[in-house]
Amino acid sequence: MNLPAKRKRVPVHGVLLLDKPAGMSSNDALVAVKRLLNAEKAGHTGTLDPFATGLLPLCFGEATKFAQDLLDADKTYETTVRLGETTTTGDTEGDLLESRPVSVSLEQVEAVLAQFRGPLLQVPPMYSALKRDGKPLYEYARAGVTLEREARPVTIHALELLGLAPPELRLRVTCSKGTYVRVLGEDIGRALGCGAHLTALRRTGIDTLELSGALAIEAMAALSEPERTLQLLPVDALLSKFPQIDLDDELTRRFRQGQRIALNRAGIDLPCAEGRVRVYGPDRVLLGTAQLMYGALLAPERLVAKFAIPPAAAIPSH
Repeated sequence: MNLPAKRKRVPVHGVLLLDKPAGMSSNDALVAVKRLLNAEKAGHTGTLDPFATGLLPLCFGEATKFAQDLLDADKTYETTVRLGETTTTGDTEGDLLESRPVSVSLEQVEAVLAQFRGPLLQVPPMYSALKRDGKPLYEYARAGVTLEREARPVTIHALELLGLAPPELRLRVTCSKGTYVRVLGEDIGRALGCGAHLTALRRTGIDTLELSGALAIEAMAALSEPERTLQLLPVDALLSKFPQIDLDDELTRRFRQGQRIALNRAGIDLPCAEGRVRVYGPDRVLLGTAQLMYGALLAPERLVAKFAIPPAAAIPSH
C-alpha cells in the first residue's frame, strides 16, 4: 500500500493575529494554522482558555524568538460575569457549586469594582496550567485534590463596567501578565455577596496588537496558500513599542557577529539613553533586538537569521 507523501514544511516568518474560536485550545489552533501555512516552526504567545475567544497572536519562524515579549505584555479582555452562581472552574466549563439570589444596584457594583483597580494579590485557580512538582494544577483539581497556592501580585490597569442587567454584568479589563480574569470575576462576585463565574471571555488586545486585525481560522482556510502567507504581519510586529536604531553596512556586519558596538563613536543618533531597542540594517531589514547601555553601548540580544527576510515595510499587513 502506497501512502501519500508528507508535504515538506517550508520556512515561514511572521505573525498571524488569530481570532480563536470557543471550544478550541490554543495549541490546537496553532497546529491548525501551522498546517494551513505548511510552516516549519511556530509558537503562540500565551494561551487562552478553551472556552475563551479572541486575539491569539501566532508566531512563525524567526518571529518565535520574540514571542516572550507578548507573554510579558498587558492584555485587554471583555467578559460577561454571571452573578449568583459559582462553579468549580470559575467559568462555564465547571460544575455548579452554589446558587444564591442576586440583588445588586449600579452603585454597589461600581463601589466593588473600585476595590479591584490597581495592584492586587491574586490566588491562582486550581484549574490552571501552573505546575506543582512537574504536574499542572488542573490535574490535581480533576483528581479532587486542592493544594495551597500563594497569592501573586498582579495589576488591574483598567476595569470598566460595560453593562449591568442582573444577574449579569459585562466588564472590560486591562491587566498585567499573570492575571486570571476568571478569578477576578469570582472575587467580584464574592465582594458583592452572591458569588459569580464567567460565561464569556474575549481577548481584544495584547500590548499594541488589537483584535480588529485578527482573522478567523475559517477565513484563513478559505484563502489560497499564497494569500494565507500575505496575512502575516512582519516579524517586528511584536517589537513596535521598542525604540529603533538603524545601522550601516559595516555596523550591521559587526552586529550580526554578536559584537558590542560603541554608538557614540559611530555617529548614530540614539532614540533613548538605555533599555531594549530594535535594530535594523540597510533597507530597514530587521537584525534583531539589543540592549542599549550607558547611553552609547549597543549589546546584541536576539538576532534574526541572516537568510532573506524581506524589509518590514515590504511585507503586507491587514
